[in-house]
This record gives sequence, structure tokens and C-alpha cells, in this order.
Amino acid sequence: MELSRYLEARLEPSGVSLEQLRELLIRLLNYGVLLRAESQIERELYDRFVRIEPLVLEALALYGIELHHDRRFEYVRLYPPGSRTPGMEQAAEQAFGGSLRARLNQQEVALILVLRAQYDKALREGKIDGEGYATEPLEAVSLALRNWLNRTLPEKATERRRLFQRLRQLRLIEYRSEEELEQSEAWLRIHPMIVDFVSTEAIEALQGPSEPGTGADAVPVPHGHAGREPQGEADVP
Repeated sequence: MELSRYLEARLEPSGVSLEQLRELLIRLLNYGVLLRAESQIERELYDRFVRIEPLVLEALALYGIELHHDRRFEYVRLYPPGSRTPGMEQAAEQAFGGSLRARLNQQEVALILVLRAQYDKALREGKIDGEGYATEPLEAVSLALRNWLNRTLPEKATERRRLFQRLRQLRLIEYRSEEELEQSEAWLRIHPMIVDFVSTEAIEALQGPSEPGTGADAVPVPHGHAGREPQGEADVP
């Protein structure tokens, strides 16, 4: 039996076509994340994924790609071979150089770590909304970045916008408008998936006592790469 016919037979009970499966897989591989609340398109794709999740998992497993599905907050994130997914004790020893790995610079890594720490703080204080988001003023995030990592947000508006656009693309944060980011009164909504994106070990390293080699020149990296020190850029799922 041809592969296409086999897939069509598997898909028939769900009412999903082979073309719709292809569209879903391409979207997942291109973006690496699917968040139902993000847009109408992602809502439709997420609902489609739920209907054929076992088949999608089988297809991705052929390439050693792991998938984390959070049903409570309705999102899906892919982890390439060599990454540590939530609930996995050890990562595969395979190397992967594909598009699933997002190249993050040191400024992006530092901000993601601080946002995870701020999310944990909001969680302890019971300041999480019904959708799992933590809302933090930009001023508080900037202060935490300076206190913990001796770093500051970019002064140039274009660089600051680019930084926050990158994190929004990863579905880690939300904000009203880019113009607001130039004001100290701006607010950020931190998505709960940041808990899976950044390892607990990285946060412990961030909040622990300072040691030689830590701080602005050796920022711990997000989830799946806690054992490496990024040199200029970090590979993250």
C-alpha cells in the first residue's frame, strides 16, 4: 500500500484530509509552536491537531522530533533531537541543525530567563490569571534584568522592538503594541509555556549566589541546553 493511501485510511475517521495533515505538519515544523489562543488560524490548526494527535506524533517521531502538548493551556511545542522535553529525564545524543532550533542571542536568552523568574514570582504570589498568564510591568522586568544579570534593555527603539518581537514570535509573551514598549508604563503578559521553555536548573543558576563565570558574560541557556555556555548565540527549541 502506498504511504499516501495508508495515511488517508488513517485520517478517514477524523475527517481530516491528507492536504490538511500536510498543512499542519508544515506549520509545526516552520514555527515550532502552536498556540490556540494566538489567532483564528492557530485555533483551527490546534483543533485539527487534537483530532489526529497520534498520527502527528508518529510522523514527527520518524525524525526524532519530540512534541509537548499542554492541554490545559492549549498549546503544542516541538523539541528537536538533542533537546530535553518536559517529563523526559535524558535527551537523545543526536545532533540537529534544522530550522526547529531557534538562534537566540545573549540579550534574548537573558530576557527569557528573567521573564521565567518573574513568572515564578507571580506564581508564588498568586498573581496568575485564569488563562495562566502573569502580567508584569516592563519597568519591573527591566529592573530584574539589571539586578540579576547586570544587563539593560536596548536603548534604541528599533532594537527593543526587535527583541520583544522575537519573544512574541516564540509565543512567550504578549503586549498591546510596539509603541508601548518605548514607555516605562508598558505591561507584558508572560505565557505559562515559559515554564517548559526554561529549565529549573537555569533559574536556580540565575537566582543562586554569584560565582566566577556567571552573570552577563555567561548566561545560562533555556530548556534543553542547560549544560552549555552560549558563545554569542544559543540554540533553543
